[in-house]
Amino acid sequence: MATTVRSAQNAAMGHRSDRDALRGNLYAVDVPALVAALNDEIWPEDALQLMGDAVLVVARARVDAAGPAGHSCAAALRDRGWEGDHELADQIDAMLGVAPTPFLKSLPVDLDELAGILEGDPVMGGGRIDLRTGEVWPQSAIEYLEEVGELDPDEDDDQRWLDVACEGSRASYGDMEMFIGALGDGRVAERLAQAIHGRGAFRRFKDALADSDDLLARWYGLSDDRHRGRARAWLADEGYTPTPTKPSDA
Repeated sequence: MATTVRSAQNAAMGHRSDRDALRGNLYAVDVPALVAALNDEIWPEDALQLMGDAVLVVARARVDAAGPAGHSCAAALRDRGWEGDHELADQIDAMLGVAPTPFLKSLPVDLDELAGILEGDPVMGGGRIDLRTGEVWPQSAIEYLEEVGELDPDEDDDQRWLDVACEGSRASYGDMEMFIGALGDGRVAERLAQAIHGRGAFRRFKDALADSDDLLARWYGLSDDRHRGRARAWLADEGYTPTPTKPSDA
């Protein structure tokens, strides 16, 4: 199968809804729907992390159904080279039997939840991952349980928990700069560049995009995929790889 990776600039207006559908099918472990998505001839460049996870889910159910799409996805990830892309490509290649399995422990972590505590507000961010289940616990939830006296007695067990320190919003700010740079030197890019100076940059940036559904969809696509990739790379640095769940686990 020859799959074309479509740049965000050429993404269709329905792209955000397509991403939402793909994300929903991943959470539902809807293998037939994921196969259909992978068989699409054109993939948006800013959905490759989601597409890669779709490959893993499909391959776990039926390796033969994921083969052609999986090879295309791994190649596209390596070519794009965003943070977390090579780790996902390695995982796909191993699942398809064309490369050794990475020396990482499998953990069913929700990458969106992990990204939220990795790059949230430093005052409220951070947390832990339960190494038995892969469940992500924000620091606020841990503090609440401690306050009401319901904290798990194994809370201090280093063999059970993986601490997650909040890294703040610097990487997300870089995402805004990347997005603006891809727009060129037009008036929109100039307005966005002005919006991200000083406090409240993220709010002003989104406000400046609010009048364009197309640009807003493109921004959410890029932001989501980069957050997902950084969470995957962080896990790899800690010795883990996120794994899809089986239908019986969902």
